[in-house]
Amino acid sequence: MDHSPGFLKLTEDARAAVREVDVAGARERQKKGALLIDVREDREWDAGHARGAVHMGKGVIERDIEKQVPDKNAELVLYCGGGFRSVLAAKALGEMGYRNVASMAGGWRAWQAEGGETEGV
Repeated sequence: MDHSPGFLKLTEDARAAVREVDVAGARERQKKGALLIDVREDREWDAGHARGAVHMGKGVIERDIEKQVPDKNAELVLYCGGGFRSVLAAKALGEMGYRNVASMAGGWRAWQAEGGETEGV
């Protein structure tokens, strides 16, 4: 993926304020009850996603999260295609008062590469 310099700076600045977990950490947290949230676009979700994940696209997560997850202490692990959009979304949720949010490093591509269970593929 060829990301623009401005986008890379924005995500790197956000990354400094966000906790990241690897795929193994995301899977472990999910087993313990964390909600795995796919923030990719609808068409990406429809093409396949992590088993047990819920979909709240990056474009609507800030609008919808409080209705779907009113508990600001709930453990949330966000992922996207490669770990960029999920960092931005995690930072936004933190600014909204969610205290236990992480972004999965490497995103969907890492999930698949490491044998994570999938649905819709």
